[in-house]
Amino acid sequence: MENKQNAMDDYSLSRVPQSARQSLWNVSIVRVGSMATISSFVIGAALGYGMTFWQAFWATMFGSVILEVISLLLGYAGAREGLSTSLLSRWTGFGRYGSSIIGAVIAISTIGWFGVQNSVFAEGLVQASHGKLSLPVAATLTGLAVTVLVIFGFKLLSATATIAVPAFLIAVAFGIYQVLKDHSIFELMNTAPAGEKMSMGVAATMVAGGFIIGAVITPDFSRFAKSGKDVFWMTMIGTVIGELFINMIAVLMALAARTNDVASIMMQTSGWLGALVVVSSTIKINNLNLYSSSLGFTNIFDSVFKVKLNRGIVTLVIGIIGTLLSVLGILDKFVDFLVLLGVLIPPVAGIMVIDYFILKTNRQALDESREKGKLPAVGEKLSPITLIAWATGFAAGYFVTLGIPSINSLVVSGVVYYIGKLATRSSANKHIENEKQVA
Repeated sequence: MENKQNAMDDYSLSRVPQSARQSLWNVSIVRVGSMATISSFVIGAALGYGMTFWQAFWATMFGSVILEVISLLLGYAGAREGLSTSLLSRWTGFGRYGSSIIGAVIAISTIGWFGVQNSVFAEGLVQASHGKLSLPVAATLTGLAVTVLVIFGFKLLSATATIAVPAFLIAVAFGIYQVLKDHSIFELMNTAPAGEKMSMGVAATMVAGGFIIGAVITPDFSRFAKSGKDVFWMTMIGTVIGELFINMIAVLMALAARTNDVASIMMQTSGWLGALVVVSSTIKINNLNLYSSSLGFTNIFDSVFKVKLNRGIVTLVIGIIGTLLSVLGILDKFVDFLVLLGVLIPPVAGIMVIDYFILKTNRQALDESREKGKLPAVGEKLSPITLIAWATGFAAGYFVTLGIPSINSLVVSGVVYYIGKLATRSSANKHIENEKQVA
């Protein structure tokens, strides 16, 4: 009965058992769907407007490698333990109450992006209907439709992505043909950019920062992978198609059109197929936004109030809230806050990776409970060192102007956490030795 209940709730507060793991195709198509989006086009277009093709290529490569490493490490941990990001964080440095803070941050950021993307989705439908649908009506329809899809969990996310990803790539291919048919690709590779020159640091920041939140929540989806090898291919395929391929196509289109507004160009040149690009893109990414948000909220209530909420009901409530916000049009003001989260969330990855792979604070408890298919019975409530490392990493990302802000915050938090934990261990060991000598 318990296993059936967990399956219905999509294992939001338990381990995903091997019997519920999905094929490499299912997990990979969801990953590609999260990365091959209009957002990737916007970033690629900005690079192509301020850089040459090869400058943009190396900036994209550098940013993609950073994302791949973070995604692979956290994704592997998520698959090994069968746990979502917010749940895994309980035993990788953050403790019960710290994990609820992570759940809140992820939930707020992803529900925010859900609302923003829903507005984009609705705009696409309004254009496709030639104004027959009003924006509030379209936003209501799209928001509730995506909410219903997500209520049914990961399996339906995968099925939706199987349709939406090919539709997105077909529409993109048609748009590429329309824009590039009068240009030689080799000629574009040697064309000077039309806009103001962009530095390599700024460009890499855009690439890495644009998907850093997605990299951190990789365990939300990799927990359904059957093995570490599947996680490697899932993240690699997503990075190659979603980052390298989509970004570089957008770079070429920006160089050809001499503008950074490639998304608009595609919609104008591709007609209803252009609208399909927007619609299929936002369906894919909004599925994942709402899904991660629901996992975050269920973890908050379990951690703080010890109340196990049904993920489907949570999804319905936050889907309605996100839809309402997009209908009211107030989410434009929310974007700045979401960008701020781009340096608030990366430290989470730094701390979790250091704790799980290097310090291995709770690995024994995780290993023993995993064999029983349960969660560890004990764990920290909240570590002061974790909060200090998180705050220091955020400050480094927000105030230090050199390098890539999101990466600065990740690296600094990891280093501070590692040093702080070693120092407290050393202090504790000395205290024990002194007590033995006194005795």
